[in-house]
Amino acid sequence: MFAPFSFAGHELALGTCRALYWPAERALLVADLHLEKASWFAARGQMLPPYDSRDTLERLADAVRVTGARRVITLGDNFHDDAGALRLDAHCTGMLEALTRSLDWVWITGNHDEALPRGFGGTILAELELGGVILRHEAKRGEAAPELSGHFHPKLRVNVRNRHIARPCAVMGRSCGARSAGGAERMILPAFGSLTGGLDAGHPEILGALQPAARIEALMPAAGRIARFPLWQAAA
Repeated sequence: MFAPFSFAGHELALGTCRALYWPAERALLVADLHLEKASWFAARGQMLPPYDSRDTLERLADAVRVTGARRVITLGDNFHDDAGALRLDAHCTGMLEALTRSLDWVWITGNHDEALPRGFGGTILAELELGGVILRHEAKRGEAAPELSGHFHPKLRVNVRNRHIARPCAVMGRSCGARSAGGAERMILPAFGSLTGGLDAGHPEILGALQPAARIEALMPAAGRIARFPLWQAAA
C-alpha cells in the first residue's frame, strides 16, 4: 500500500514496502538493497540464512507490479560489497537481469558498491537530477536544493501499550532560506533490503545530514495516509 504526499512541488507516494513511487515519472525509487549481505557475513563465519537477495528482489518486483512503474532508480548500496554481484545465485541473477531488461533502470552507487559491475544492465551514476530533485546515496549537508537519498536506514522507535516498536520510516527536513519560498525539502528513504538494520530516526547523524533545516519529521505510511512524527525543530 502506498500513501501519497507532496514533496518539493511533486506528488509522491511512500509504500509500506519501503519504496517511494513518483507517479509523474512512473519511477520507483529504492535505497540500500544491500544484496548478498548474508553471504558476506557467512564468508566471515556468521552463518545467516542465504535468502535475503531473493526476498529483496521479489519484493522489488512486486512493488513494480503494484505501481506500474516503468523506471527504477536505486539510491546506492545496491550490493553489500563490491564483490556481492559475483555471489548472486543463478535464480537471483536471472531475476535481476529480467528486471533491468524490462525497465528503464538507473543504479546510483553508494559507499558499499562504488565499483558496481555493469553486467546487469541499466545506467550507473554517482547521482542524478530529476524534476529539480537531486537523487544521491548520502544526504549532502548544506544542500540547498530538493534531495532524495538513503544511506542511514532510518527507523522510528515508539512506545505502544508499553511495548517498544521500531519500524522503517522516511525522514524529511525542510530548510529555511533555500531556493523555494517555503524552503527546500530533503528526504532520507528507509532501507529497502531485507537484511538491513536501522538507525534511530532522531539520531544526531540523521538530523545533522539534513541541516540546515527549520524542522525535521519522520514519515510512515499507515492506512493509506502518511503519519508524521516530529523529530526536531529549530529554535524560534
